Amino acid sequence: MKRERKFNQLVLATKNSGKVKEFQKYFSSLNIKIVKIDDIVGDIKEPEETGKTFKENAKIKAIYYSKFTDKPVISEDSGLVIPYLNNYPGVYSSRIGKNDSERINKILEKLNGIEEDKRVAYFVSVLALAENGKIIKTFSGKVKGYIIKEPKGNNGFGYDPVFYYKPIRKTFAQISSEEKNKYSHRGRAIKKLIKFITNFS
Repeated sequence: MKRERKFNQLVLATKNSGKVKEFQKYFSSLNIKIVKIDDIVGDIKEPEETGKTFKENAKIKAIYYSKFTDKPVISEDSGLVIPYLNNYPGVYSSRIGKNDSERINKILEKLNGIEEDKRVAYFVSVLALAENGKIIKTFSGKVKGYIIKEPKGNNGFGYDPVFYYKPIRKTFAQISSEEKNKYSHRGRAIKKLIKFITNFS
């Protein structure tokens, strides 16, 4: 990539409009447009996520999708890590149940009767930036919390209702999306990406 190139448009390797809106909030002041991959290339087969880490899966997706467009591509892999459960569910966070409720119930069952100091959990996000089938750089974000015994809050998605963040004494589902962006794993990774792009352009 030429040093002087501007990142005026980024392709997000997702078909989720909600995630595009979330990313766009961070980039709005930079005059950078975020678009979904299927808006660029249509409906294409998703790559198989065979990585054993979030970083590996993010890179797999970024490399794959960047071969379909000449625009820079951002891919993310993220999830919940619970050390007491041998880092479960980890890269399988979105695959251990059919929906959020089922996935939450599965980890609550595994932690049933377990005391608080062993219910430590981390949200992890890894972003991979790629172009023309090659990785430019990866960015990671991590936030520490605790898994409470029952869901609280109606905002957010995924494991947010049971992820309790001590500094604010609330779960991620009990705060607004704007407030969550200040603390979240994804927000921290995106801020690193923005710093890189700003310095690169």
